[in-house]
Amino acid sequence: MPINIAIDGPSGSGKSTQARELARRLSYIYVDTGALYRAIGFYVMRKGADTKDEESVKSFLPGISVSLEYVDGVQRVILNGEDISDLIRTQPVSMAASDVSRIPEVREFLLDLQRNIAAENNVIMDGRDVGTVILPNAQVKIFLTATPEDRAMRRFMELKASGKEDDDAYERILSEIIERDKNDTTRKISPLKQADDAVLLDNTGYEPEETMEALLKIVRSKIDV
Repeated sequence: MPINIAIDGPSGSGKSTQARELARRLSYIYVDTGALYRAIGFYVMRKGADTKDEESVKSFLPGISVSLEYVDGVQRVILNGEDISDLIRTQPVSMAASDVSRIPEVREFLLDLQRNIAAENNVIMDGRDVGTVILPNAQVKIFLTATPEDRAMRRFMELKASGKEDDDAYERILSEIIERDKNDTTRKISPLKQADDAVLLDNTGYEPEETMEALLKIVRSKIDV
């Protein structure tokens, strides 16, 4: 039976980076569920439509084919035959993903894809409702979080280092993170919350390797790896 590890948490907590590295160390497949919602949001944005318009977003779903491929163990997101992995890592697309993820039909559209991957492989899957909805029977569930200020500073430093933000961007990024937290925790369908049997890991002030060591300790306490 495949081993499933679910890592949930808010935007900017380091889920994707940590889950990807954890999967590499354990030789598991990494599944970034957020990338799938980013793909839907990106598609709607590309069409020039409002990502908050539920009926408009639903009308696009029949024309969308999204899948995950793995190249040298690295997840790539394929939208209608196009690799968009590098195009969806922007803050506007992140907010679009938050908008479309509130729509039940979008979540249902992606649910089978995510579950089928987990049914056939040892996976580490991160998102906002993995442990509560997508993989409720995962052998390991972790809720990774940090303060909004800490998460905003991490995102700001990443973007500044890449030359994508100026010195005045921190407050805007913090505002966007707080807004996304509100969207994710208050949506009616599959809101962001800690599963009852998930282990809470608050990595405020942690260096990346400290978070990784804490994650490995939790995983090893649950399964033999």
